[in-house]
Amino acid sequence: MPAPGPLMTVTLSADEARRIILRAQGFLGADARRGGVPAVLRRLGAVQLDTISVLARSHELVAYSRLGAVGRAKVERAYWDDPARAFEYWCHAACVLPIGDWPLYAFRRRYYAARKYRWHEVPPTVDKVLHQVRENGPVTTADLGGAKNGGPWWDWSDAKIAIEWLLDTGQVVCARRVGWRRVYDLTERAVPAHLLAEDLSDAECVTRLTRTAGRALGVATRADLVDFLRLKAPEAAFLDGALATGAAGLVPVRVSGWPDRAADAWADPAALESEPRGRHRTTLLSPFDSLVWDRPRTSRVFGFDHRLEAYVPKDKRVHGYFTMPVLAGGRLIGRVDPAREGTTLVARQVGLEPRAGRGAVEALAGALAEAAAWVGCDAVRVERADPAVTIALSAALDEAL
Repeated sequence: MPAPGPLMTVTLSADEARRIILRAQGFLGADARRGGVPAVLRRLGAVQLDTISVLARSHELVAYSRLGAVGRAKVERAYWDDPARAFEYWCHAACVLPIGDWPLYAFRRRYYAARKYRWHEVPPTVDKVLHQVRENGPVTTADLGGAKNGGPWWDWSDAKIAIEWLLDTGQVVCARRVGWRRVYDLTERAVPAHLLAEDLSDAECVTRLTRTAGRALGVATRADLVDFLRLKAPEAAFLDGALATGAAGLVPVRVSGWPDRAADAWADPAALESEPRGRHRTTLLSPFDSLVWDRPRTSRVFGFDHRLEAYVPKDKRVHGYFTMPVLAGGRLIGRVDPAREGTTLVARQVGLEPRAGRGAVEALAGALAEAAAWVGCDAVRVERADPAVTIALSAALDEAL
């Protein structure tokens, strides 16, 4: 694969693009497993958080899917340690982000500060809450008087609204969790001084984040990059400028085999310097994993239609509550809706793609067996699948467990 010159368009096949993406995301080759969980976070640039926990929480699953049976306590320490290696903020969604990227989100902090509104009106007690953090921090919402008023989940207390607005505007930071509770502290106590001293314009922030997103995604369309960072129109204009001038450090590529409207894309030039080689990871993926979090991109790259159905009414679900795509041989070969009953991992629903190919059942069995061992289960039970798949999968599981 030829290395590109300045803004020279390189043509890639769909398979070449897919392998570059897999390597960039840490699923192809031995290099992806070097450096452990901290390196995974640096490679991905953002690890999405979510409250749902089935086998484990999504941020734990992201590390597991790339590294295998890494200890869950080790995952937590890599994200939330002292001194802080990461912080929580808004990227694609609520994400764990490398602490070194703190200056790059100044554009978003300024946006929230100017907006003076969150999902709720910011209460007049916000200065009092900031004083409490200054005097007593680090603190949780329990220390501040509680997170809710007692009604639905969105019925936040004034203290919760205030502390989250202070987080949005960068006056406090969450660099650690206790259980699933955020621990807040003054930013100057958690973020290194040299990072606080960086003063970047909005354009500089978006330019550098575009480079981060491009490297993490490997090959990406403009829409992919905008979705990774969830940019609004004025911010996306900075992204367009950074791409056009080369300031983002990405080069244009054309992917033959992608739909015409998405064939023009961008790539990290370092990713084009060598052919992706090595072993493919076989694993279950969190539905919030950055390999699959963008549905149009997942369909384009893998020919796989993925949808999270946790928030879909039960009687309207097709594949299940927390359906996890199955990655094997660099393809998405199927999906599993998992659960746990004691020391049994329950595959409540299993489906294989029509084009899964030979060896798919064995690969699925291996992925289920490895996941079961990681969460402390010693058995796997398949509840619902095509009858032929159930028989073959049960036999393969007997060998894998």
